[in-house]
Amino acid sequence: MTIRNIAIIAHVDHGKTTLVDALLKQGGAFAAHEQVGELLMDSNAQERERGITIYAKNASILLKAEQFPSLLQEDCKVNIVDTPGHADFGSEVERILRTVDSVLLLVDAQEGPMPQTKFVLKKSLEIGIKPIVIINKIDKPAARPLQVVDMVFDLFVALGASHEQLDFPVVFTVAREGIAKRKFEEHAEDLTALFTLIIEKVAPAAQKVDAPFRMQPSNLGYDNYVGRLAIGRVFEGVAVVGSKVWIKREGGSTRTGKITKVYTYEGMERREAAEARAGDIVILAGVPDIDVGETITTDEGAPVLPALRIDPPTISMFFLVNNSPFAGKEGKLVTTRHIKSRLQKERETNVGLHVEEIPNSDAYKVSGRGELHLSVLIEQMRREGFELQVSRPEVILREGQGRKEEPIEQVIIDVPETYAGTVIDMLSRRKGELVEMREGQVAAVDAHGATSRHVRMEFTAPTRGLLGLRGDFIIETRGEGILTHAFLRYEPYKGDLPGRTCGSIISMVAGDATAYDLWKLEERGKLFIGPQTPIYEGMIIGESAKDQDLVVNVTKGKKLSNMRASGSDEAITLTPVKPMTLEQALEYIGDDELVEVTPKSIRLRKKLLSEHERKRAKK
Repeated sequence: MTIRNIAIIAHVDHGKTTLVDALLKQGGAFAAHEQVGELLMDSNAQERERGITIYAKNASILLKAEQFPSLLQEDCKVNIVDTPGHADFGSEVERILRTVDSVLLLVDAQEGPMPQTKFVLKKSLEIGIKPIVIINKIDKPAARPLQVVDMVFDLFVALGASHEQLDFPVVFTVAREGIAKRKFEEHAEDLTALFTLIIEKVAPAAQKVDAPFRMQPSNLGYDNYVGRLAIGRVFEGVAVVGSKVWIKREGGSTRTGKITKVYTYEGMERREAAEARAGDIVILAGVPDIDVGETITTDEGAPVLPALRIDPPTISMFFLVNNSPFAGKEGKLVTTRHIKSRLQKERETNVGLHVEEIPNSDAYKVSGRGELHLSVLIEQMRREGFELQVSRPEVILREGQGRKEEPIEQVIIDVPETYAGTVIDMLSRRKGELVEMREGQVAAVDAHGATSRHVRMEFTAPTRGLLGLRGDFIIETRGEGILTHAFLRYEPYKGDLPGRTCGSIISMVAGDATAYDLWKLEERGKLFIGPQTPIYEGMIIGESAKDQDLVVNVTKGKKLSNMRASGSDEAITLTPVKPMTLEQALEYIGDDELVEVTPKSIRLRKKLLSEHERKRAKK
């Protein structure tokens, strides 16, 4: 049996996981009696809720020789890796690319190449992989598949692709319907064209079984029964259960271990196997301290495989023990010990995460690739019963060539042209630089036949400037704009940025908020809470219309009397409050504020709760 290893890479929401569903269904991964759902690989609860892939996952299909008699002499196992499409989880993609023979580069037939498309393609080309380009969603009304092929070619050229890489094959698909065709005008009913292309263009994995066993984990897993799992490709040799192995790393010490379990992938299932063979992607158990990029070998003298390089984190925030007046009321895991053990467990599988313990404090500095990377972890912890407080995200600066450098991101924005001026002004105030601006598709046609178009703008902007941008962007574009960004490079520090233009409305006492007081307060700013919400001193209950903090008491209520007068008993009508999400809370808070996260609530608060402490700290 031959083996072919492929990864599917793309920008977020271009249809990777939907295509994997179709490949699994048509590749025989399920029995006839099995009920099959949608987005099968997005098994995590947050992935399904957010509609994005967060963790890279493996599956396999078996292409039988009788199905493709002219192309195959024996059955072919195809290992498929579904990778995240969001830039914050790019470290997952970087590691996976080293384990595969080719990649399927998926591009939306309407949107074309996006920031993450460029990022993952650049990494693939640097390794020497020859991608297969898939133009997906060709059934969209505004699809422009042939134009997108030209855009992809231009991107290949801009990224310095070789002549062999520029001669990439193209297939057009509708992943949702499970069809693929080599030519746009052809008729197709299934994915046979894509299966054929994989067999023709993806070289079979080298199965050098007579050499000493060598494997390099590209991902980690955890099992409650067998412990830490190493997931990766076997580059050469064979290892059986019970084999003694040496674990080596570049410039480091060598240690020993023993393989206790071997698993391979059959469809979406993990099957126990007797041995791990060259060319296959397998799971090994038995090395409790294994790390990504290390070499596992059965020969103590075998050379170390080249180390996996992972880009460093760009964003950090502090995780603190919850010390608010409401601490311990909603969560079960509230102590430093609980938070420390949970972060250490996360580090075992989330290799893009850095955790640093702050001496003599109840705080941990947690660093990741972006706001979403960290907010997914926080959301997972609160669902597990944790209570904690987190600070505002901060950009990680570095010293380079004798000067301070900061991360710069590529920003692509699609908006109706009426909002283009507003968006350019927003980005320029945040040190963004307009790189390119071009007219896009017709967005709408009114009753008089007049058309309005979308404009696509590309900026480079410091990561600092993008923190808190999304909320303002949605408001300024009336929800009609699309904002995507991805890390690009480090550049010299761009200087100070303007801070938040509005202050906070802060409670001065503890109690329950009353409808009457909130009604009177509505004209002073935007509220974050509704009536009967329990509050405490120092808790942020709204956003002030002015640039200064406003300290208020919303627990007094209306004083009742026997007197009646015209107009004194007006009906209280409060504007409905939309609960703030975790991402919105992290975007809103300032340097002197915290987000209190519990299983049931997300609250905002000042670091110093009492008013006199805040005044004393300012002196």
